[in-house]
Amino acid sequence: MIRPELQAGLLRWRELIAALGLALFGLWTAWQGGFLLTPLGLALLAMGAGWALTSWRRLRFHQPGEAPGILRVTEAQIAYMGPRTGGFIGLPDLIEIRLLTLRGRRIWKLKQADGQLLHIPVEADGADALFDAFAALPGMDTAALLAALGSEGPASDSRVIALAEVDHLIWARRGRGVVVR
Repeated sequence: MIRPELQAGLLRWRELIAALGLALFGLWTAWQGGFLLTPLGLALLAMGAGWALTSWRRLRFHQPGEAPGILRVTEAQIAYMGPRTGGFIGLPDLIEIRLLTLRGRRIWKLKQADGQLLHIPVEADGADALFDAFAALPGMDTAALLAALGSEGPASDSRVIALAEVDHLIWARRGRGVVVR
């Protein structure tokens, strides 16, 4: 009954639509007035606005396209299984996140404390889950993360530029890690 393109678009935007619906319901409730409804409505409006901001950032984090491999984030562990490479990295062991542009393809470069690296294509299946995982890291600036994703890398049609590597440091763990006393 609904065209597949429209259905796919609505499914992609469903979280933002629900958040805006909550904010509008909160605004309507606050508009009703009274000692109970006004604070309740303002609280719902604030929750809806915060949820809308987060869902908007998730939408901006999503990168269209297809890349090989599957990514899963489970219990603070990132697992990437690709056709040639793959591996696991725990969020507590993560010390650095970089965004590489190599031969026209953008890749997340995750570095562990012991020096091991995990390379994940930005368009890999399930890569949208990285937004919440990265946002949970201490000191992560999600605005800088989205700005780095929004910036275009070098054009891949030039031989000289296509072989060049563009490297953006997104996040680095400060201090010496977890201190247990």
